[in-house]
Amino acid sequence: MSAAISIQRLSSQDANFKPKLLASLSLPMADDAAIDAAVVNILKQVQSEGDIAILNFTKQFDRLNVNSVAELEISKKDLEQAYLQLSPKQKSALDIAAQRVRAYHEQQRKEAGCHSWEYTEKDGTRLGQKVTPLDRVGIYVPGGKAAYPSSVLMNAIPAKVAGVQEVIMVVPTPDGARNSLVLAAAWIAGVDRVFTIGGAQAVAALAYGTKTIPSVDKIVGPGNAYVAAAKRRVFGTVGIDMIAGPSEILILCDGTIDPDWIAMDLFSQAEHDELAQSILLCPDATFIEKVQASINKLLPEMPRKQVIETSLKNRALLIQVKDMNEACDIANAIAAEHLEICAANPRQWAEKIRHAGAIFMGNYTSESLGDYCAGPNHVLPTARTARFSSPLGVYDFIKRSSMIEVSEAGAQTLGQVASTLAHGEGLQAHARAAEMRLKK
Repeated sequence: MSAAISIQRLSSQDANFKPKLLASLSLPMADDAAIDAAVVNILKQVQSEGDIAILNFTKQFDRLNVNSVAELEISKKDLEQAYLQLSPKQKSALDIAAQRVRAYHEQQRKEAGCHSWEYTEKDGTRLGQKVTPLDRVGIYVPGGKAAYPSSVLMNAIPAKVAGVQEVIMVVPTPDGARNSLVLAAAWIAGVDRVFTIGGAQAVAALAYGTKTIPSVDKIVGPGNAYVAAAKRRVFGTVGIDMIAGPSEILILCDGTIDPDWIAMDLFSQAEHDELAQSILLCPDATFIEKVQASINKLLPEMPRKQVIETSLKNRALLIQVKDMNEACDIANAIAAEHLEICAANPRQWAEKIRHAGAIFMGNYTSESLGDYCAGPNHVLPTARTARFSSPLGVYDFIKRSSMIEVSEAGAQTLGQVASTLAHGEGLQAHARAAEMRLKK
């Protein structure tokens, strides 16, 4: 039998609990300066050399030696063929997931302030807001060792539901290895163009444009540290969704569920990478021991055992709390990406949650269902940014323009107000522009 996995235990009743918790939430410092310097160089070369730089970097990093960037584009016919050649089971799974993601975001478009509106005041002045979709969006999809067709659906479908005219996908294919599920997902989601490039160079191409790859208005989608650094650098030239960190799961549990389920849910995030974080909050010390036993029992059978074990040893937390009310308070302080509430009355506790990327309620709502097919978006804020940001959605692919049409009567009233304030700011031209429209 394998040795027990050592996972950090905390108690909310300890005198130094808060500083210990905050320290455990902090990520180890990466070599950010070296990554940023490399990214700056890549961005500059793509901006100045365009396609030539893309070809050179693709040869260097993905070991693909082609004569033109056009050779790195996958045709729509090839995307369709990738879909048609899937097994019936894979095809059905992608179809169902896409339908559910599309249905959810169609509802979101109706309910989340994604439509134009206006109202008319008594004097005839009309005020409102015009909502329009972005023209062109780029989505980054990780490739190489990992393949994420679900990320294609989650990034492309809301853009299409929002009305984005053109969605361009970039995905690295090291050594030319293409993933059929990823390409099939692009076909189902309605992606318009696909280029097999990745890394910071792909972000640069989308941001600045090259002879072959058009520039976009916004870049969304996850990537490695170089992709994240590139997105941070090009923000302002284009929009971005967020700077995503390692994946996280926080489970609030009252001890009324099978501990094996909780152990596997903790694994579901730990298997992403060694920096992923899995946390359990529970008032029942005996149940926490059962979860620890389940972890020791189930881990040896996991294909990604080494990754899970490293993640759990370095970043996981098993925390005993006073009660579920306190668990909710701690959850709000953590503001996790994924929050599971495994309890007899999950909605009672969900009402107390203010900060979480996505809330999974009830013993049968595993986080993995949200990752693939429940419908809501799985692109979520990490590293406590759920305190001020939201899941990717239709609202990320639209923009708002204020609409102002002042009537002659309205100008008499508003003109006086504007004139007074403008003179107070020392902006006489502003004041006179308003005053000229006043009746003598």
